[in-house]
Amino acid sequence: MATVLVTGASGFIGLHCIDQLLSAGYDVRGTVRSLNRKNEIVTALSNRGHNVSKLQLFEAELTRADGWEDAVAGCDYILHIASPFILGVPKHEDELIKPAVSGVDYVVSAAIKHKVSRVVLTSSGAAITDTHDGKTHFTENDWTDTNHPKTTAYYKSKTLAEKHAWDLIDAQTGERKTELSVINPTVVLGPTLTDDIGTSNDFIRQILVGKVPAAANLHFGFVDVRDVAAIHITAMTHDKAAGQRFIANATEMWLIELTTILNKAGYKKAPLRKMPNWLVKVFGLFDAPTKQISQLLDSERFTPSTKAQNELGWKSRDINESILETAEQLTSFLTKSK
Repeated sequence: MATVLVTGASGFIGLHCIDQLLSAGYDVRGTVRSLNRKNEIVTALSNRGHNVSKLQLFEAELTRADGWEDAVAGCDYILHIASPFILGVPKHEDELIKPAVSGVDYVVSAAIKHKVSRVVLTSSGAAITDTHDGKTHFTENDWTDTNHPKTTAYYKSKTLAEKHAWDLIDAQTGERKTELSVINPTVVLGPTLTDDIGTSNDFIRQILVGKVPAAANLHFGFVDVRDVAAIHITAMTHDKAAGQRFIANATEMWLIELTTILNKAGYKKAPLRKMPNWLVKVFGLFDAPTKQISQLLDSERFTPSTKAQNELGWKSRDINESILETAEQLTSFLTKSK
């Protein structure tokens, strides 16, 4: 069976990819920033009934060349998922941009050197939707404008990292070339396989515990983590995936719709009222993340997964069920921590 390297093995998406790869019979390698997380990963996968002898872990960081050659050599495929992500605003945009781009450089360059068949890169809808040209509907042909003053550090990091990957792939010479496929997911929700809930689910946790008093008028696409893992694995071998980008999105909704789903399911701290735009902007005067969010108020962004559905046969589950499943798991974590 083929050998697949998953970068960011302890992460939210990465661990789900490993779970599905092991279920499919692949030999799997994973990278982590520290092997101190090995027991956490092994325990999670053992609890899923996997033979963890088919998993090897390597220590490698996005900002250092050490470890990547050893992890990549002998692999047939790579799922490059590791990338920096925070809910807040970094002190300097390079805190996100530099590791995102350097990580792509180390991984894709090593893949080319060792003649890996295909790399599947986890990019983001963030690399597509900040065109700043008034558009509301986007496809894989759109690119975020990294030169626009309102484009945030995270959106820049995902866009520049993905573009660097394409540049490295396009610069190859010789007959045998490494292929690239890119997945651009929207906001990723769903159950986690460890107690590390991840950055995306932490926002749901904040809603559940009452830290979100009202819903700002924000519009996002959402997708389940298990479906994101599945499209990575499909893109790894599918003939039509080579050289292509694929949006992975289940549906879009306003934040008030998400909080209403939670409230009606019994999570009564989830707000049923909207926060006026002017109040969001006032809060933004004193809080950098809120100021950043305020730039997206009233902005509808539609990112349909038509291409993934038609060309890869990808399907997404009901995101309403994913939201509630996530909330149920997070509630159990909160109960345990008391």
